[in-house]
Amino acid sequence: MKLFFSVLLSFFVFSVNAQNSFGDSLKQQLVAEWVRAKAYTQEYLDAMPANKYGFRPTDSTRTFAEQMLHLAGGNILLASIGAGIPSPFANQNFEKSPAAQNKDSVVFYVNTSYDAVINGIRNMDATKLGQEVSWDTPRGKRSETRLAYLLKAFEHQTHHRGQCVVYLRLSGIKPPAEKLF
Repeated sequence: MKLFFSVLLSFFVFSVNAQNSFGDSLKQQLVAEWVRAKAYTQEYLDAMPANKYGFRPTDSTRTFAEQMLHLAGGNILLASIGAGIPSPFANQNFEKSPAAQNKDSVVFYVNTSYDAVINGIRNMDATKLGQEVSWDTPRGKRSETRLAYLLKAFEHQTHHRGQCVVYLRLSGIKPPAEKLF
């Protein structure tokens, strides 16, 4: 009987250690992906000349600046839920602020949003990635795990950066090469 409980206890300890190790490994991978995404997005910010940040492909679309500011806002909103971080911005309406539409401001907001997400993930307790959290959206209450919100944040920034390919091409600029690795 002692042997049975010893084996059971050993299995439990091994299982907890394996879960902690997996969570830490997952957290490290998330940080690495966000660092890569920040560098890739910076290439887009650098490629677009300052005088083209107000460019809008059609009347019903965002300008390049608005697109990138929206990306930054999504990073902060979704990662604040996922990683439990506060917004680093005093001006919560920076996406619509005329003062934020120039290249220097856009670069500041975008990079600050990525830094907040990266540091938030780096500093979070990996065991909380599976914790369910709720958010009251305009479409109703959403409950997801912290990991799911971080993955949604990543998908959101990828989507909007990808839309900027059109902005660059219509401005006669070759977009940055894929940065998958």
